[in-house]
Amino acid sequence: MQIKQLLADDDAVSPVIGVILMVAITVILAAVIGSFVLNLGQGVQQTAPQASFGFDYNTSANGNVTITHETGDSIDAARLNTTGLDNGTINWVDNGDVTGTVSAGSSATFDNGAHWDGETVRVVWTSQNGETSATLSQSTAPDES
Repeated sequence: MQIKQLLADDDAVSPVIGVILMVAITVILAAVIGSFVLNLGQGVQQTAPQASFGFDYNTSANGNVTITHETGDSIDAARLNTTGLDNGTINWVDNGDVTGTVSAGSSATFDNGAHWDGETVRVVWTSQNGETSATLSQSTAPDES
């Protein structure tokens, strides 16, 4: 047996490596094309901001709540709304108190339209394309009944 010839014989190495590389390239291309076709990468950019809000309830006749951005990311006011009010869901921009960007120290006052009755008031963020939303902060109103 010729050991030198056995060690120097590499005829089958090149075709095997070529086949492995072709399969790897095919798998990678299929994954990239599939993610574009199925819009899998779109949701990554639509992550909810991290922010904390404080709630100050006025227990007067019509009842209102002042919501203040305390800490966290600055947020486009058009992406925020307040839910849980007797007047329904109110967008921060439609409220008139805030325009542009909501950042630490910004506040908005929302009219409840009735006495507080233990409602859960939430600050909700909605993504630009409207596909995702997240509750950034919530508070339970006092019970005046």
